[in-house]
Amino acid sequence: MPRERKKPALERQAVKRKKRKKPSRLWKLIVLFGTSTLKLSFLLAGLTVLSLLFLCVYQYLLTSPYIRLEQVVIEGVETELKYELRAMSQLTTDTSLLAIRLNDLKKRLEKHPWIQTIHVERRFPHTLVIQAKKEKPRAMVVTDGLYYMNRLGKIFEKVDPTGDVDFPLITGISTTGEEMEKQVQLAAHILREIEGEEEAWSLEELSEIHLEKGGHASLYFRSLPAAIVLDGTQTHKKMDDLKRLVRHLEKTGQIRTVKRINLDYTDGGVVSLKL
Repeated sequence: MPRERKKPALERQAVKRKKRKKPSRLWKLIVLFGTSTLKLSFLLAGLTVLSLLFLCVYQYLLTSPYIRLEQVVIEGVETELKYELRAMSQLTTDTSLLAIRLNDLKKRLEKHPWIQTIHVERRFPHTLVIQAKKEKPRAMVVTDGLYYMNRLGKIFEKVDPTGDVDFPLITGISTTGEEMEKQVQLAAHILREIEGEEEAWSLEELSEIHLEKGGHASLYFRSLPAAIVLDGTQTHKKMDDLKRLVRHLEKTGQIRTVKRINLDYTDGGVVSLKL
């Protein structure tokens, strides 16, 4: 008979093992909170150190001679306006380039009536560049005085009698704010509509725009001593009618007797002659 195999001693002995007690949910939460708090503390400490380091570097740069303002370059305008902008900038040579607030400087310089836009740029280590765009008068508006107006209908400066006055006059402007704004914008629209015209009907030949009620306007050209009445919003469309009528009047020899051309009609216009 085969011998019966003996079991190892360990298998024969009943070994009693204690079961491990699982940690409670509260303990897990405490451990998790403690770990998170520790990580957050390290993170905040790191950020604090970086912030202090940044402030130290920034304060050093503000007083450092290596980025001190030494030159202000103003481009895009003539010498006299450069001097005025330089004075308005209030910049001194002991200023740090880093300390200059570009947006504040831009807003301050754009308050000059002859300045349309300003662009400011730092060029390290010692230069500040100011690129200025000057307003360009397109007409002179007659209100309580005589003022320059730009292409967009902005009235920006009183006319200097010693300056350039070779621009069309805008007359008939209302004195009330809202109505005045509408009329000025209409005048600017008419000027833009005439921009593409040439020779006798160019902007250079336009002497006056007289604004009337209801969006109507009377145009006066140097080449034609007569009032041209039209709906200001339809200026571009009416210019072809005007040219046809003038050609006809020239052929018939009546051009010198024309007093008024009313183009405020759907097709063509009405010509009034001098008696």
